[in-house]
Amino acid sequence: MTSREIDEILERYRLKDQVRTGWELRNVSEPESVADHSWGTAYLCIRFADTAGVNLERALSLAVVHDLAEAVAGDVARRANPADQSVPDEEKRRRERDVMDRWSEREPRLVELWNEYESGETAAALFVREMNLLDMCLQALYYERLGRNPPDMDLQEFFETSEPRLTSESGRRVHAAIRAEYELTRDERVRRKT
Repeated sequence: MTSREIDEILERYRLKDQVRTGWELRNVSEPESVADHSWGTAYLCIRFADTAGVNLERALSLAVVHDLAEAVAGDVARRANPADQSVPDEEKRRRERDVMDRWSEREPRLVELWNEYESGETAAALFVREMNLLDMCLQALYYERLGRNPPDMDLQEFFETSEPRLTSESGRRVHAAIRAEYELTRDERVRRKT
């Protein structure tokens, strides 16, 4: 292995230190990294692939690379109110596309998987997109249960931004169950505070 190849791998490893911006914006203590989120998405793929009838190996591959460009392009949080977006969606896509174009000659397999996820045209890509959204909601519930978000900070926006992007009935059902648990936990925290 050459020094250049090692440097390329280490560039992708930056994803382990790339903190998820959405949690930072809400002052969550010790927020997850983008790599942590990718692991959560992959775990949910293992959990639900059979039920969804998708190829697990393909889904796992997509889950692992779906946010890989953020190692260089950075993480941009989606906001419920488009006026609150720090970077427009088109600019975010352009930045990530530039990263993947740069990597395409040396790692075409990564780029192929990333392109499949981004296009959202295959059953596996649509499934992983839903697992990505559900992971975010589960993470909001996790932070609420641990009290890692500030007492006055409601993480409801994560549910609001994910719900309209869910395409399957099973995804909407799981989302509703997670949201109900989140709301119960949040309401209990508010009751204890008063």
